[in-house]
Amino acid sequence: MVEKKKKIYAPPFTITAATVNLVAEISALLERFAIRLEQTDGLMLRKVNRMKTIRGSLAIEGNSLSEEQVTALIEGKHVVAPIKEIQEVRNAILAYEQFPDLDPFSVKDLLKAHGIMAWGLVDNPGQFRRGGVGVMGRSGISHVAPPAHMVSGLISELFEWLKHAEDHILIKSSVFHYEFEFIHPFEDGNGRMGRFWQSRLLTEWNPVFAHLPIENMIWENQAGYYKAIEQSTDDADSGIFVEFMLKMICDAIQKHTTGDKTTSDVGVNVGVNVGVNEVHLLDLIRKNPMLSAKTAAEQLNLSQRQAERIFSVLKEKGLIKRIGADKNGHWEIQD
Repeated sequence: MVEKKKKIYAPPFTITAATVNLVAEISALLERFAIRLEQTDGLMLRKVNRMKTIRGSLAIEGNSLSEEQVTALIEGKHVVAPIKEIQEVRNAILAYEQFPDLDPFSVKDLLKAHGIMAWGLVDNPGQFRRGGVGVMGRSGISHVAPPAHMVSGLISELFEWLKHAEDHILIKSSVFHYEFEFIHPFEDGNGRMGRFWQSRLLTEWNPVFAHLPIENMIWENQAGYYKAIEQSTDDADSGIFVEFMLKMICDAIQKHTTGDKTTSDVGVNVGVNVGVNEVHLLDLIRKNPMLSAKTAAEQLNLSQRQAERIFSVLKEKGLIKRIGADKNGHWEIQD
């Protein structure tokens, strides 16, 4: 008697022509990004992008620490901020340090990563939730996650599919991300873990993904992110979310290959200690010497007071000079 092969559960998703085109475009762009990482300022770009990854993923869930504060914590410096938010950043830093050592196809390593990411923040870090949970949407609870007793089995099925499905990893990782959020396996930290694990899956395929801040791009398009999740849930098909994520990946590669400046890109003397927001402000000034603190704050996603402080820091470092009156004058970069 021939033993029947066990059928592996396959999550429902639709692959459109747009999805296929995005996979091809991302694959073509990756080589350019890899070359960008090998340029003289590649090490700085890696550090900046790691900061953006951590800050973006946590900001989606309400963490208010700025790029400068996250950078300071990465460098081991003291930061004055809410204790919980500092703990979230410190945990994320440790989790991303473990990034290369985690097996993206191992449930055990997923639990290990959550244990690091959620340490000191939840009662049971590194363990699946023990109770029910509802996911909040724009107008109340948008999704009631599966009962707690089903979580372990659903995650195991999802990982089995992940290991054996023959779909492109760009598609599989996005489907996984959606299904992970649908199952909502942990009492807290599901969003940051879903984003973290998709990046880990992609890095297994191409190491440059370890240095691509997809999470920051999602944060910049946060409304679209949640809308794609809700629409996929309504359709019982993650195709909409897959297409959204591929667009975010594509946009992130393009932005960080050509459009996101580092210190050397904006002509700053690399011997001067320049923070990330200072670099971005210098780039804005180069493009618009008439730049006001209000406009800078809007473009940098900061308060006007924070923007004014960065202007002052740049003046103190001798990197910019004000020419003319406050109302009708302009800025000059001191290269």
